[in-house]
Amino acid sequence: MTKAVHWIGAGLASAPGIVSLAGKLEKLTVWDMDTTRAEHLKASITVGELSVAKLDLNDDASVLNFTNHLHKGDVVVSMLPAFLHVRVAEIALAKEANLVTSSYLSSEMVLLEEKAKKAGVALVNEAGLDPGIDHLFAHVLVDAAKEADVLGRGRHVEFVSHCGGIPAEATEFTYKFSWTPLGVLTALKNSARYIYEGKTKDISRAWEAVSELDILGEVFEVYPNRNSMPYIKEYGLDKEPGLHTFVRGTLRMGGWKKAWADIFTQVEHASQEDLKTLSEKLWNEHTYSDGEEDRVVLYVGLKVKDETGSEWQASLALDEVGSGLNTAMARTVSLTVAEAVKAVLRDEFEPGVHAATENVAHAKLWLEGLAESGIKTIAQGIEI
Repeated sequence: MTKAVHWIGAGLASAPGIVSLAGKLEKLTVWDMDTTRAEHLKASITVGELSVAKLDLNDDASVLNFTNHLHKGDVVVSMLPAFLHVRVAEIALAKEANLVTSSYLSSEMVLLEEKAKKAGVALVNEAGLDPGIDHLFAHVLVDAAKEADVLGRGRHVEFVSHCGGIPAEATEFTYKFSWTPLGVLTALKNSARYIYEGKTKDISRAWEAVSELDILGEVFEVYPNRNSMPYIKEYGLDKEPGLHTFVRGTLRMGGWKKAWADIFTQVEHASQEDLKTLSEKLWNEHTYSDGEEDRVVLYVGLKVKDETGSEWQASLALDEVGSGLNTAMARTVSLTVAEAVKAVLRDEFEPGVHAATENVAHAKLWLEGLAESGIKTIAQGIEI
């Protein structure tokens, strides 16, 4: 029996991935509470086809209908809010179906490891842009450094990974919103942990550690995001005593810290209600207009210095622009999800819970697929 793909959620970040898979799969169904957007997408597809169906997770009959359409070995894609992924995973597990999401691997998802193994399925997370493509870049770079025999020698090692969605055209505010600003404002108050000058650093607010980063001749502002520490081992750098810098963070246009100074002041002392009020104000003042282009920039760099000062250095980056259904953000997120779906169908993952892929050969295969879909990797210092 042909394995089917069930893509849940036809929102802003889904269209390119759905269209890509529609031209390659025999059985693709898009499920949503409101099928209007999915039907519109279906009508626009010129290569391949897809089915559209309604799914309301708050309606038992609707969930039962969805479950009845699931079969062993199928792939379920959840593009729903992250807090719903585990619910969808449990539905998939009950029918021995696989799962793909673009969200960070949650502790609740990790607890499904044994169930996934018993069901013989893969629950694949962190398969979007960031997290997602950044992981692919990191594994390829570290592998290249190992091939060059510069790791494992106690040398000075610097690793940085920064990503951000920004306006394609510069604005005085340096930023525009695709959806409610509340999430961005809330994230500004998140703490972060990373390695700098060989020591663990902690910051409680994003704007406390803003620095400049030159990417291909353009200067951006970057800052640490979340907890970078678990990724040291995941990327294979945990045996490097000379690890001087290791940071995963967010990228913004140059001038962001100055343009947002007043925002930081408000956010620092704001209640949740204050944040909602500020969010509404910013939404009214700084949103993308219909057809306006957005931009995504991702940069992952690795540098190794020996005792003589000699350097091995390489980086992988992408710089994408888009608009309409094919915004840069939608393309980079959903086309990576599509690559994860194809990987699951190729049986690249062992049963269990996963975050993207750690296999370098598979990572390169994903990047080749992305290149075929128009997402080009800019490589410096290495060839891929």
